[in-house]
Amino acid sequence: MWTRHRGASVLALEDCQEDNFCITVDEEVKGEVGLCVVIQCSYRTEENFITQHIIWYKENRRNPKPVTVFHTDKTEKIEAGYKGRVSLLEPDVNRANCSIMINDLTESDSGSYHLRVERQSDGFSYTEKTTSVIIKELSQKPKMLIPPLTEGQQATLTCTAPGLCSGSRPNFTWIWSGKGEKDSHITGNTTSFNTENLTAVTQRHSSTLTFAPSAKHHDTELTCKVRFIVDTDPQETETLMVTYVRKPQILGRTTVKEGNNLNLTCSVDSYPTSDVKFSRKLNSSVKGVLQKGNGFASYRVANVTTEDAGLYICTAKHLNNTLTEEINVEVTWFSGILNGSGCVLRSELTCVCISEGFPLPTINWSLPMSYTAHSVTDTVSDQAVISAVTLTIKSHENISVECFSSNGNGEAKEKLRVVKYLSD
Repeated sequence: MWTRHRGASVLALEDCQEDNFCITVDEEVKGEVGLCVVIQCSYRTEENFITQHIIWYKENRRNPKPVTVFHTDKTEKIEAGYKGRVSLLEPDVNRANCSIMINDLTESDSGSYHLRVERQSDGFSYTEKTTSVIIKELSQKPKMLIPPLTEGQQATLTCTAPGLCSGSRPNFTWIWSGKGEKDSHITGNTTSFNTENLTAVTQRHSSTLTFAPSAKHHDTELTCKVRFIVDTDPQETETLMVTYVRKPQILGRTTVKEGNNLNLTCSVDSYPTSDVKFSRKLNSSVKGVLQKGNGFASYRVANVTTEDAGLYICTAKHLNNTLTEEINVEVTWFSGILNGSGCVLRSELTCVCISEGFPLPTINWSLPMSYTAHSVTDTVSDQAVISAVTLTIKSHENISVECFSSNGNGEAKEKLRVVKYLSD
């Protein structure tokens, strides 16, 4: 049984003419440019008629005179343009099967077709039973088969030409439309042409494209264009969906001044969309405001303190994979000059200045004009700096010593109190 997609047909009942010459043939067949049609046909003759040749004629309004489009006698003249395009589906003329296929259709193939059978001395034309062939512009498109695509895994895509005709082989062209790029071929691809013989007279033509998809191919368009021997170029375009995932990216300032706001955003470029969340290292509680969206998560802490410093972890779940990225947040602060800072005057003047902060502050001194020698010793303890200065001074009156401390997060200065210890 002939499938409908090669051309719709309306099959008539058997019609008999004189002397038991009977025929069953399609009354009407519709086809499209570039494809093919089958005129299904069977016939009977009188008992002593032995068929030697089968002939098909065509006529139309422009040229009512019948022209020969097929003849089993290869020496007979065929109308220009039909030679090689019309084939008998059953080569054995004695089987009474007169079905023909017309390949590489053009609109000029439209017309009325009728059968004639001949024996050695004479023949018979079935002119009272004709088939109307109607050819219109091609509306069918190639069919693309795209398997699931995963980045880095080689995939083979298939494009099948419309129709199952045994005529001229079509040409295939694969065109990729990258984002923001002109139409081009996918780099690193291989293409091949395939013909599958379905029956003795029908073929399926297809082309395969093999390449390794990547994220750049995702959400781009791939077109398969088929060119038939006639001037028609049906094409089909599909959007490629490639499974891929990129490493999580955390954005935001990692050094925050105490009292300011901390804003972090983690995003994951992937398809399908990843589930993203934030957490703290060592199961520390997350006290900030968390927001989630398609492929991202944001984290905000208002009025940060030193407790908000530490490692923050972004975790992305993509299908069966889990990806993580860490970021270390530092909170800067400054305490100023602490209690315990001051000077003691004995035979020498000894002053101490204490300051805390992150990063560690630096300490500088403003000393009396009357000193003759001095030494400075700085000691670091955790996040505190202790600076001690020892002076030999001439005058013990109106002593003025100032301590300056800063760490980029703040600065302070203080005139230190001097405690005098009188000698015996």
